[in-house]
Amino acid sequence: MTEPGLRPPVVRVLVVDDQPLIRHSLRTILEAAPDIEVVGEAATGSDAVASATRQRPDVVLMDIRMPHGDGLDATRAITADPTLTGTRVLVLSMFELDEYVNSALRNGASGFLLKDTEPDLLVDAVRRTHRGESLFAPAILTRLVEHYLTKPAGGSVHPGGLTDREIEVLTLVGRGLSNQDIGAALVISMGTTVKTHIGSLLAKLAARDRAQLVIAAYDHGLVSPRSQT
Repeated sequence: MTEPGLRPPVVRVLVVDDQPLIRHSLRTILEAAPDIEVVGEAATGSDAVASATRQRPDVVLMDIRMPHGDGLDATRAITADPTLTGTRVLVLSMFELDEYVNSALRNGASGFLLKDTEPDLLVDAVRRTHRGESLFAPAILTRLVEHYLTKPAGGSVHPGGLTDREIEVLTLVGRGLSNQDIGAALVISMGTTVKTHIGSLLAKLAARDRAQLVIAAYDHGLVSPRSQT
């Protein structure tokens, strides 16, 4: 948390969309927040990669369907670049197609939103993406996983190298619980202890952020849509 009297850190955002009007609208929405700065714009996938390399934003707000390299290719290039480990990608699309959501998350995106998202929710999503938090409420996560993410056949296959407690935490992350909810469910400290387990999971599973932990939980059969609330 930010100490009283101190301004929160500024989240630097790169806006990527092939339509100038949408880029302008997104910039206007984001820059109305005191803790967000739009550091650049790009209209193509290739320009997005070049701009991200040059600007090193905290968050890339990425469209999918664009000329000269789509947003999925750009997402993969950005998240695979070892010099951009501090940059996260939030996909913003008009299309709720199965393959788009699946591909966006598999290519390293930290979240997926539709362009009819309310402005306040978009701003909150950018902040949460920067913090590495999960973007999906349990109901939304249920729909995403049920329709888009591949579950292994044959039931649960626990990932190797994890402690029993880490598997418990990973399961609750997969269900969309916040750190506070995980702490309450496991009767452990919400602060240091939960964050320590999350950090350990990220390192052991080579995951960039919480969204990839969600995918790992489903890939290993720790959670299924029926277990959602």
